This record gives sequence, structure tokens and C-alpha cells, in this order.
Amino acid sequence: MSNINSSAITEFILLGLTDRPELQPLLFVLFLVVYLITVLGNLGMIMLIRLDSRLHMPMYFFLTNLAFVDLCYTSNATPQMLTNIISKKTISFAGCFTQCYIFIALLLTELFMLAAMAYDRYVAICDPLRYSVKMSRRVCICLATFPYVYGFSDGLFQAILTFRLSFCNSNVINHFYCADPPLIKLSCSDPYVKKHAMLISAGFNLSSSLTVILVSYAFIIATILRIKSAEGRHKAFSTCGSHMMAVTLFYGTLFCMYVRPSTDKTVEESKIIAVFYTFVSPVLNPLIYSMRNKDVKQALKNVLRRNMIMTTAISSLSNKP
Repeated sequence: MSNINSSAITEFILLGLTDRPELQPLLFVLFLVVYLITVLGNLGMIMLIRLDSRLHMPMYFFLTNLAFVDLCYTSNATPQMLTNIISKKTISFAGCFTQCYIFIALLLTELFMLAAMAYDRYVAICDPLRYSVKMSRRVCICLATFPYVYGFSDGLFQAILTFRLSFCNSNVINHFYCADPPLIKLSCSDPYVKKHAMLISAGFNLSSSLTVILVSYAFIIATILRIKSAEGRHKAFSTCGSHMMAVTLFYGTLFCMYVRPSTDKTVEESKIIAVFYTFVSPVLNPLIYSMRNKDVKQALKNVLRRNMIMTTAISSLSNKP
């Protein structure tokens, strides 16, 4: 990392969400519970889709990838945050670079994964007869691979720009993870290039991925409105409702976070906003997709029923003399 940053700083101090010590135990318990629910929910979603052959469809293939990204996304920040609450609040220079890089990369990956899911719903509703051809396994793999490749490439570029800055005045980061805005505030070199690169990247990635989503849903809504039966319209809308809720939550917080100048006030506000897309969105996505999706609920019931049958069978065999 010495070739990336010529400053003498070898570690950073993360201030966390609050400096009030009486709130630390409550925050630790709260975020630990949220993290455990997030891990169980997203891992459960991935395993459920893998186990039930009826869910081996493009829609659930993308949902598996979304759950995986959410799992990695929250795991990148939460363990460090929990450690900082109960013990040391420091993170090494290399650790901070890695956390910042992975965070940006996964954030961008999720943006374009949601866009790929919107395109999948567009094809399913607007061109159902050719759905299996247009959304073949090869196409699905390509659509799912692009967010990872692009996200980790742009993420690396943004992280390198951040850590090429000189940090010679202070090593105290006013955040609960190594984020761009507070790191820029610490810089004692000119952050002009980094600031504009971050705004251009955020603006382009948010607008381009959201454009794909909005255009897809414009065609979807137009197609649904042409369906004569109320039952048919309801069924079509129900397949998109979960995705629309996830998009609204994720994009809404990101627009508030990045498409604005970095100031002392916005850095403080960004910590609260970051809680939503770091903790709230990953924990809610499995609930949104499971509670609003009949196929997922049925698959969960089937898995639970099979487990009960197996448990009963094993118990009866063990009780035999």
C-alpha cells in the first residue's frame, strides 16, 4: 500500500455512529441481531432456490445473486463495526483500502444486478412466448457476470483515487466504515480529481442503471394495462412488486448519499443514510421477496414439510426396540 499513498499514516480510527458510550451496548446488540438475521435470511434464500427445482428459473437465478451480493455487502462492514463498538476502533491502512474497495464494488454490483432483474421481468411480461429463448442460460450468466466485472473494476479505480490522496493531518474517520466522503475530508492534498470522479461515477452508474429499470417498467406497465382480466393484471403486477420495493429502498438512499457535495453536515447525515443501504436493505430484501412471492413461500413450505417428515421418520426409527 505504500506505493498508493506516500503519507506516514498506517492506520485509521473509526468514530462509529455515535460517541455516546451509554448507547454502545444497545447498538452492539441491535446490529448483531440485524446482521444475524441478514445472514440467515440471505443464506436461506440461496439454499431454498438451490434445493427447489421449480425455482430454477432466470428470475430466481438473479435473486440468488442479489442475495449473495447483499450477504457480502453487509459482511464487509458489520464485523468491523461490531469490533469497534466493543474494543479497538482502529483499522489498518490496507484494511481500510480493502473495505472501501469492496464496499464500492458490491454497491455498483447491486445497482446493475437490480437493473438485470428489471430486464428479466420486462422480457417475462412483454414477450412471454420468447422468454426461454431471450433469457437462455447463457444470456442469464452474461447479465449476471457484467455487474460483478464492472462493479469491481470501477470500484478499484475509485478506491485507488481515494488512497492516492495524502492523509497527513488526521487519521480519524467520522464514519462506521471506510467511506469515500469522510476520507476525502481527511485529505491534506487537493481532492479535486477524486471528488469529480466520484460524482461522475455515482451520477453515471445511478442514472444508467435506473434508466434501464424505468424503461423496463414503462413497457411492463403499458403491457399490463392492455391485459383485460383483473386477475391477469394482478398476477403480472405481483411478479414485479417485490423488485420495485427493493429498487425504491436501495436507490432512494443512494441518491441521498452520493449525488450531493461533501460537507461536515452531509458526512454526519451520510452515516444515518448508510445504515439503510448497509443494514436495512440487505435484511429486508429476503423478507420482501419471500413474503410477496407465492413460489418462494410454497418452496419454503415444501422444504419445512420434508424436514418434518424426515425428523418424524428418524425419531420413529430411533424409538424402535
